[in-house]
Parts: sequence; structure tokens; C-alpha cells
Amino acid sequence: MNEALTSEPTGEDDADDDLDPAVRLPPGTRNYITPGGHARIKSELDHLLRVERPQVVGVVQWAASNGDRSENADYLYGKRRLREIDRRIRFLTKRLDLAEIVDPARREGTEQAFFGATVTIGDEQGRESTYQIVGVDETDLARGRISWVSPLARALLKSRAGDSVRFQSPAGWRQVEVLAVEYRCLDP
Repeated sequence: MNEALTSEPTGEDDADDDLDPAVRLPPGTRNYITPGGHARIKSELDHLLRVERPQVVGVVQWAASNGDRSENADYLYGKRRLREIDRRIRFLTKRLDLAEIVDPARREGTEQAFFGATVTIGDEQGRESTYQIVGVDETDLARGRISWVSPLARALLKSRAGDSVRFQSPAGWRQVEVLAVEYRCLDP
């Protein structure tokens, strides 16, 4: 087959296709997100649109005015960077369009773990860990923030203090006890 007729990826594919499965949204769901996470995504999008993209466009225009574009590193890198920025802008815009802001500090009157809950668990060895159930774009294991679509968060959803839950971890099946469930404002 003639190589000129084969299709190459254009980079215009769905922005979720090349994401790690842990940060993909389940089909047909909203992008649940905390107010802080929404503000961070909006801030990044604003920075890309108002600062970074105009700077790169300026460099590309300057490089293009220098003549031969085929060996012009500023032009080639600038065009590549511009494609990356535009792809990120499309991704962030799509995420914001699907966003449903859920403020954990406003949830009252429930002892069950839902989106936004801060859950303290104990494992088989007696170690305690605290996790906040947040949106897929806010996941930060170092800060104890796990995505609501992760196996642990899915097991914790609708649990109460005193419940025992079982979930599939990378190391195999684990069982943990829910020690506490609370709702509080998340630090930025």
C-alpha cells in the first residue's frame, strides 16, 4: 500500500482518548469537581488564552517573517507548541462544559460518603489514611485526594463510619474499615 495514502493521527482526536484511564470520565457522566478545582482549571485556561498563546503566536509570526520556514527552529517549535496549547485549550474547555461544581462544605445532614467527603480508613495492618473524594482533574495522591472514579473511592461511596469495604487495588483485593466521614472545605 502506498504510504502517502495511509492516515496519520492529526491530533484532532477526542482529548480523552490518550488520557490515562484514571483521569477519563465514565461515558455519559458529568465532570464532578470542587469549587477549588473548577477555579484552577479556569485559571489555567485563562492563562493559556491570554498569556501563553499570544506569546507563541508572536514568536511564530516573527519567525515566519525571517524567510525560509523549513529550517527555522523558532518557527517549527512555535507551531508545534501552538498545537499543544490549542489541544490543551480544547480539553480544558470540554472539561469546564461538563463540569458540575459540588461544594463539600455545603453538604450537611449525612453520615454517608459521597463526592467531596473526607474519609478516614484503617487497613488490615492498623494503619490509618485519610482521603478526600474529588474530581478526576483534582487527583493528587500526595495530598490524599483521590478521584471519585478510582476503585477505592467507588468502594467508599455510600459507606458510613464503622463499615468495612473491599476494593481492587494494584496489589490485589484489599479490605479497609471506614473510621470517619466528614465534609469540609478543601484547601486549594
